[in-house]
Amino acid sequence: MENQKEKEDQAIVLDFLPNGYPFDPRPSHIKTPIVQAIGTKRFTILELCPKKDIFLQPTEEVYIGEGKRDHIHHILGRLQYDKLTHTGRSTLGFVIKDLIKDKEPYFVGFFNTAQPITIRMHQLELLPGLGKKHMNAIIEARDDKEFDSFEDLQKRVKLIPDPEKIITRRILLELEGKEKWRLFTD
Repeated sequence: MENQKEKEDQAIVLDFLPNGYPFDPRPSHIKTPIVQAIGTKRFTILELCPKKDIFLQPTEEVYIGEGKRDHIHHILGRLQYDKLTHTGRSTLGFVIKDLIKDKEPYFVGFFNTAQPITIRMHQLELLPGLGKKHMNAIIEARDDKEFDSFEDLQKRVKLIPDPEKIITRRILLELEGKEKWRLFTD
């Protein structure tokens, strides 16, 4: 997908640990504050180091791109899903759902342009809850006219599960590392 080449410029805070990780054996005066966040473009889970005397709340948006950053000193790197704190994991689903709503045209575009991966597998079938019948119904409906919203998709394809929910579930499965094929994450 085209968004695979872009770097993250914005991130949403999942958790803020002002005293660093609790399992870090170093003395507290040496520990550094940690921000766990998710990028808004490619859903990359990141570990960030905030600037001195900055306090962040979960779901707060921060700039992490090139140039001057107001809240973040530097990016420590990618973070595996299983390294997220309990707060980070519980915030993740809500944040992804909000990002999907904000980027609805992009995800509707996925339904309009999804292609076969192999002779026997289609990208649409990789979405949880969609099988061959839904796939065929979506392809048939989009051949008549492209979808312009999730609501339009649900009206024209009978008994399709809520598109927001299935995309949210798919992104979570990809972030958890439970999927071979990646549709929306890096």
